[in-house]
Amino acid sequence: MTDSKNDPADLSTIPVRVLIVDDDEGHAQAVADSLARINCDCKVAGSGELGAQLIHAESWDVVVTDLRMGEVDGLEILRLTKEELPDAEVIVLTGHGSIASAVTAMQHGAYTYLTKPLDIGELRSAVEKASARLRLIRRNAELRRSLDERFGFEGVIGNSPQMHSIVEILKNVAPTDSTVLIHGENGTGKELVAHALHQNSPRKNKPFVPLNISALPNSILESELFGHEAGSFTGAIGRRIGKFEHANGGTLFLDEVGEMPMDTQVKLLRVLEERKITRLGANDELPINVRLVAATNADLHKLVQDGKFREDLYYRINVVSIHLPPLRDRSGDIPLLMEHFLRDLSKRTGREVQGFSRAARKAFFAYQWPGNIRQLRNTIERMLVLDNDGVLDIDGLPPEIAVLVKDQLPDADDDIPSGADGLIGKSMTEVERYYIQRALDLTDGNREEAAKMLEIGERTLYRKIKEYELRK
Repeated sequence: MTDSKNDPADLSTIPVRVLIVDDDEGHAQAVADSLARINCDCKVAGSGELGAQLIHAESWDVVVTDLRMGEVDGLEILRLTKEELPDAEVIVLTGHGSIASAVTAMQHGAYTYLTKPLDIGELRSAVEKASARLRLIRRNAELRRSLDERFGFEGVIGNSPQMHSIVEILKNVAPTDSTVLIHGENGTGKELVAHALHQNSPRKNKPFVPLNISALPNSILESELFGHEAGSFTGAIGRRIGKFEHANGGTLFLDEVGEMPMDTQVKLLRVLEERKITRLGANDELPINVRLVAATNADLHKLVQDGKFREDLYYRINVVSIHLPPLRDRSGDIPLLMEHFLRDLSKRTGREVQGFSRAARKAFFAYQWPGNIRQLRNTIERMLVLDNDGVLDIDGLPPEIAVLVKDQLPDADDDIPSGADGLIGKSMTEVERYYIQRALDLTDGNREEAAKMLEIGERTLYRKIKEYELRK
């Protein structure tokens, strides 16, 4: 398990960096010695000029400055700190005769002021409170960064032309309120894309509310969407707000929208057109401000032709269409996904491994992944949980993948697979050419991954491709 003391998110264990600016160096050093006892890493500047240099040169959490100094006084130190280190807090020290200047400092962003002669306990308390506020700011920033990393465009993982095209669409659409329809097989990452749209929109600080239509009985779907009043139907004991109200100001993600019954489709269309909802059992309409992102694994156009989906609703939700390709059509993205999920799952489980074996990599490329990205992630989690030697190998693969590998893609110590029996009796040059071309095919021409699979350098691979005139 990961030790919390080494967790970068555990900010409470990191010393607070304090710069003390005071032309009375003896007094400044006494302050530094006192603050060091409460986990502060202190440095003393014996003049405003030196203090200014250190603010330019280093990062500080808290700056404690005397107000009255030479040419560079406490107000100038305050100004420089807020300019160079906007998150840092400034505590001003002043004599009783300079209270007015201290108030001025507070108006310009100082955290607080303390009067001389200094009460050390009071100073410690002020530094602890200032640093606690700073840690809260940093923790929130870290959480935001993690959220952006997970659901930002960089979270839509892929190096294939298809994924590059999708990211460009997302960048253009995210800042708008346009309704988006995401097509794709189960497990292709439709909710991830929807969340990326939300996280990169002006609505990012409002709720993202997902609802899977296929997971709900038709009898309660309208209540889930629009809410209900007490007594509106049997079992409706009290008032309940629906997903539209919950998502007000944010984004509502309706997954498997093709499963929605026709009568609910009518009501959804009305809500999208009028921007108002009515709870079940209520008379009053409620205005809502929600961006809708819908997703489906069905062919909605065919459902329209078959009379199972309203044509007007189809055109209403299909303003911007995004198609997520199945994993089998972008196998060149598999290495990126493997490494991403391995890092993520290792962090979550506290288990670290060296990586995937050569045979396991071959298996991942050979398999068709009918469950797409979700299945790939679950497979890696299974391998990680079952691992006992630090290398994720074929013994941790599900049977349907393991059988494929054992039959077709043995590891280096095994005999040539049956599919390559024709190579028996061929020259080593012909055998080498075959396996290099096979690796290129399995990786969709990705030379870096092909080189890893073949356990040769990328420059060597490039030379062999030219030598054998292979297709990339």
